[in-house]
Amino acid sequence: MGSVIPPFQPGGSSSQAKRLLTAFALTRLGTWYSSQVGARIDPVLIRLTKGRLDHTLRLIPVLLLIVRGARTGRERTVPLLYFTDGDDVILIASCYGRRKLPAWYHNLKANPDVRIQVRGRSAPYTAREAEGEDRDRLFALAKQVYSGYSEYERRVEGVRRIPVMRLTPA
Repeated sequence: MGSVIPPFQPGGSSSQAKRLLTAFALTRLGTWYSSQVGARIDPVLIRLTKGRLDHTLRLIPVLLLIVRGARTGRERTVPLLYFTDGDDVILIASCYGRRKLPAWYHNLKANPDVRIQVRGRSAPYTAREAEGEDRDRLFALAKQVYSGYSEYERRVEGVRRIPVMRLTPA
């Protein structure tokens, strides 16, 4: 059974627009915009346009992760950059290179059964953290999707290792 989530493979050329978006995203203003504005408007924008539009103007692949809160049990919807590895969806818990882990990571660890929405499609997935060589290979691929992960890795060096989550179709 194949995934209903459209594949997005790392690699390929980077457009001037994507390079500019990445440069902006790595600034203080860009991080604030993505985490405070983009994260709030993307769930609505992505649902209304069936994934045809998000705050990155689709220059970077974004999905909606629907996960239950670790403490509250309430459903949370989080827009996240993703790529695919076969039928699996890969998420990077970078939190913009901040010292803390993102809330969605804690929620995913506590409640690994989730839903993902991409381009008007929705499917159930089960999450687990990638380890060892698999984690390292996937993180290297993530840097091909979004070069900002290299900077995020540098920012947290000596503080924490950025987790990589592998979501498998349920």
